[in-house]
Amino acid sequence: MIALSFAYFNYKFSEYKFIDFNKWIFYKKKDIFTPKYEKYLVLVYSSNQIGLDKVLKGLKTKFPVLAVDLYQKRFESNESVVCITSGINTILKFVQRFNVYEVPSVFFIKKERKMLYKQDSMINILE
Repeated sequence: MIALSFAYFNYKFSEYKFIDFNKWIFYKKKDIFTPKYEKYLVLVYSSNQIGLDKVLKGLKTKFPVLAVDLYQKRFESNESVVCITSGINTILKFVQRFNVYEVPSVFFIKKERKMLYKQDSMINILE
């Protein structure tokens, strides 16, 4: 039973997806986003449904937040929150790649090499 649980966990972990920021271009307020931290908490939300400040109130993390706005508005970033968005084609690929079915949702990504990041947790839906 323990071996089966371990095998299932390893299988589920291998399903985690990658994102290459060299291939998928995201934008901050005025420039192209380039990741500079080893790990991010990715927040997928729509500013048309709920404000970023309301979503951030419930988040407690020691890692910087990468806030991906599906409504494609460009907000100012700060030291702990990087607000990004992209064109609709990239947004659709992003949502499909990470299987985001509801917003707001969060998950971690971790740097693999240079601009390549791997999903490092399951996707959690925020209430």
